[in-house]
Amino acid sequence: MNLVEETAGYLDGDGREEARGLPRLAALAFATESMRLTTRLMQLASWLLLQRAVNEGELTQTEASSEKRKVKLSEQQAVTSAEVLEQLPPRLTDIVDKSLRLQSRILHLDRAIYPANDEAVRPRRATKPLDQQRELLRAAFATAEA
Repeated sequence: MNLVEETAGYLDGDGREEARGLPRLAALAFATESMRLTTRLMQLASWLLLQRAVNEGELTQTEASSEKRKVKLSEQQAVTSAEVLEQLPPRLTDIVDKSLRLQSRILHLDRAIYPANDEAVRPRRATKPLDQQRELLRAAFATAEA
């Protein structure tokens, strides 16, 4: 959470000023990387809050596993080329690096806590594209009639 606060403080303060002085391509890269950074941090914070709820007994591991599906954890790297990254403010690249290291650690923990053989992660049998939509409609109308 400290990293989230550090990021917010930087992007709302010094980062905004530093971005104004960047060349056009670097300014675009700054905007791109800062959006990816904030998205990544919100996903990581959501995952950590779920784990805290489990540790404090507010959720069971099964409930957390169900809620975790809403949190899209994925391996991300900076999408900006190395030469453009060099033009970005060092503080931004430092925060991005910290977030990527945190992401890597959380992905490692996630794989340990929620192994791939978990029922929710097993691939489902192939269905026709409209079958899932039809099933959702059936369920919705069944609930409405009840």
